[in-house]
Amino acid sequence: MHYVTAKTILSPKNGMNLYRGCSHGCIYCDSRSERYNMDHDFEDIEVKENALELLKKELIKRPKAMIGTGSMTDPYIPAERHLQYVRKSLEMIYRYGFGFTCITKSDLVLRDLDLLEKVNEKAKAVVQMTLTTANDDLCRIIEPNVCPTSRRVEVLKELDDAGIPTVVWLCPILPYINDDFENIKAILDFCVEVNVKGIFCFNMGLTLRDKNRQYFYEKLDEHFPGLKERYINEFGDSYGVGSPNNDELMKYFKGRTADAGIMSDTYEILAYLREFPQKSVQSKLI
Repeated sequence: MHYVTAKTILSPKNGMNLYRGCSHGCIYCDSRSERYNMDHDFEDIEVKENALELLKKELIKRPKAMIGTGSMTDPYIPAERHLQYVRKSLEMIYRYGFGFTCITKSDLVLRDLDLLEKVNEKAKAVVQMTLTTANDDLCRIIEPNVCPTSRRVEVLKELDDAGIPTVVWLCPILPYINDDFENIKAILDFCVEVNVKGIFCFNMGLTLRDKNRQYFYEKLDEHFPGLKERYINEFGDSYGVGSPNNDELMKYFKGRTADAGIMSDTYEILAYLREFPQKSVQSKLI
């Protein structure tokens, strides 16, 4: 872990990354890609030491909106347990009347349930959780350093019980690893059980670019001997690596979500995440 002084913290669309790099070890992570110009080891977490100061300045002057985090780095990496940058950011987001959404795989998000409830009462808080495989043993291989799927489902249930809306990322789906009907059905069963509001699924497959492709192939050799050669033969250097079961699985996905009343259209979910509600009753400042 190392510290840097950042120049900015919020993007024009109110996204923020308090950290760069991740220690969850997911074998498919696109954030390893060369295009993101990370000039340090991916597991050597970069901490923006002045992030909270920058965030306060931005919240004071920006119009009320949803603040998002997690698109590049899971905000609830283990280092967050003691650094508490996310929690301190949430305190400010609540104080200044903004909304909040994050993408995570970690049950550490429940540490901040009290603040998520306060933000949700005053504006809106949405937790987005990645689910890729229903089998915990497989999950521990492809996402080794974070809580398994069964625990994430428990987290989604606790959030729903607390009135916090949730969205699931059903991706990536790795050809010949977790792209079978039983896996997709089981995950969708979980989503229905815990009352998720929407599910992102762009297609059954994954993306591979320089650096994340090499890391992914190393892990295929380690855990799935012979599969790397199959990927190379079938997909070459393609950015998009689609499952041969895509059409069948996407048809099932669309039908199941429609029957359950779960949003599955990408633009509809994005619009929901960006929508900042006007609550009639405002909570007092902390």
